[in-house]
Amino acid sequence: MLLCVTASHKTASFDLLERLSRTPDDVAPTLVGMTPCVQGAVVLATCNRFEAYVEMDEPVTAAGAIGVEAVLEAVEAATGVPADELDGAYTVHSGRRVAEHLFSVASGLESVVSGEGEIAGQVRRALKSARKEGTTSPELERLFQRASQAQRKVKNVTALGRAGRSLVRLALELADSRIADWSAERVLLVGTGAYAAVTLATLRERGAVDISVYSPSGRAEIFAAKHGIRPVAEADYARTAARSSLLITCTTATEPVLGPQHLQAPAGLAAAAAAGCPVSHGSQLVVDLGMPRNVDPAVATLEGVALLDLETIRLHAPLEELQATDAARTVVREAADTFHVVGARQSVTPSVIALRSHIFSLLDSEIARARARGDEDGKIEQALRHLAGVLLHEPTTRAHELAAAGRADDFAAALETLYGLSPEQPAVSAIDPLDDAASA
Repeated sequence: MLLCVTASHKTASFDLLERLSRTPDDVAPTLVGMTPCVQGAVVLATCNRFEAYVEMDEPVTAAGAIGVEAVLEAVEAATGVPADELDGAYTVHSGRRVAEHLFSVASGLESVVSGEGEIAGQVRRALKSARKEGTTSPELERLFQRASQAQRKVKNVTALGRAGRSLVRLALELADSRIADWSAERVLLVGTGAYAAVTLATLRERGAVDISVYSPSGRAEIFAAKHGIRPVAEADYARTAARSSLLITCTTATEPVLGPQHLQAPAGLAAAAAAGCPVSHGSQLVVDLGMPRNVDPAVATLEGVALLDLETIRLHAPLEELQATDAARTVVREAADTFHVVGARQSVTPSVIALRSHIFSLLDSEIARARARGDEDGKIEQALRHLAGVLLHEPTTRAHELAAAGRADDFAAALETLYGLSPEQPAVSAIDPLDDAASA
């Protein structure tokens, strides 16, 4: 069975989500190694949610309760957040609800800003990370692959993508009230990942031209050369930060990369401001898009420095304006229904194959016997094949009906009782459709 334990901006505090996001890569391996009941695990950690998707061994008694307990223990072991601190901060989805929830998440329907596009890539990367760690499973593979397909369909057939805005766009819209002329701003971008590229594009849309980039991991020159902006060396970081009027951080660093010490005016800064520098100490806006937070909250205590972080952005998100359309929700529900229908048929497929193989084996023996007895015109063979088809039709249809009702095991048990057949499970598919979803 599939299980999802989720803590999000709807159920948990920003501080708790930040703590959960510090070491998310350790949760899935810890979870899979904790009990043989857990057949696979994928962890999705973003700036506004922390979710563990688990495939449990269905025959286990109380598999759902065991799965939730295992997730909480793994989270505590990997992140240091005690299980009792999570009480009331998470919700659980199981069975059919898991697919609809993940498809909604991947489509941006559960984001702070409904319809934001960054989450789709984060969902894909969560599965790739699980593959790398060896913690995924056949059903989780299918679940996440179908999530990417559902997201693309929502994007292509609904207006959600056009109506939705990313956190970056929303943050800069909130900054509009403090910025009269974007072209006059001296901008420092801290970070060179996917969010940094989105931020840079959004800054340019608004008219910003004076943009520098600093990378705590040393990738500033490569990023700057690719995007036509100025790189900032480590030695110049503090001076550039203090001279910038708008600073936007979006790194994956687990500790703050910008603090009060970076924003204190160095010697000579006042003279530079007087000489025409568009920035002066006392007119700085810092936007922190990092999770965990990239900026030491103490910068907000500096005179003239305003801090806009994810918690503030979340509180100001115009959710009423950006509510998901009925069409998007319909697409997600239909995709989830299809996921379960296909899954149900797949669950009973080994049993159907076993039955058909058994019947056709008997058929081949009877056809061979008929030929030996002189069935030269093939009429007996034709009649036997027709009879086999008629006999198989009803049990095959019934098998799919039972599977759709969650009773595939009843059909398998009947085969074993009547014919002594034990169907074999098919091998895991190596197809990777996520590579085709990179542009979603």
